[in-house]
Amino acid sequence: MRSEKKFLVDEVAQHLAKSNYLLLADFTRVTVVDAAAIRTQLREFNAEYHVVKNSILNIAAKEAQLPDLAEYLSGHTAIVTGGDNPSGVAKVLFKFFKDKARLEVKAGVVEGQLLNKDAVEELSKLPSLAEARALFLSLLSTPAGSFVRVLVAKNDKEGGAAE
Repeated sequence: MRSEKKFLVDEVAQHLAKSNYLLLADFTRVTVVDAAAIRTQLREFNAEYHVVKNSILNIAAKEAQLPDLAEYLSGHTAIVTGGDNPSGVAKVLFKFFKDKARLEVKAGVVEGQLLNKDAVEELSKLPSLAEARALFLSLLSTPAGSFVRVLVAKNDKEGGAAE
């Protein structure tokens, strides 16, 4: 492999190593202004948007032991990696596509599982990790709060306020 090609493969491999997910997007109609806007939105999630050559990405993905991406590597491809919130990143991409009708998600890989476009869209509808934690905590605290209210009501009914 030529040294220039090896350098590019290593660069893409570094991007792939930044997170446990990879999202592929078709950026055919994305302007420079739109690319800057999507990068800014992704920065909130510590994610990065990079335009890559399909052959280079294919080699780097094989080296990283990712599932075979060959069927999704046609046309212009950009990758999104980084951070620890694939759901939030997918939301940003789908919202951008909906608003601008320019960027289209091709596929994704999350924790070694290949996801088609529909599966990535479903991922975008999931709550973020912080939202899921908040929901879980509310589920845990609701029964305890209800139990305390029952005890207080029973104590009030019996007129047994502690004096």
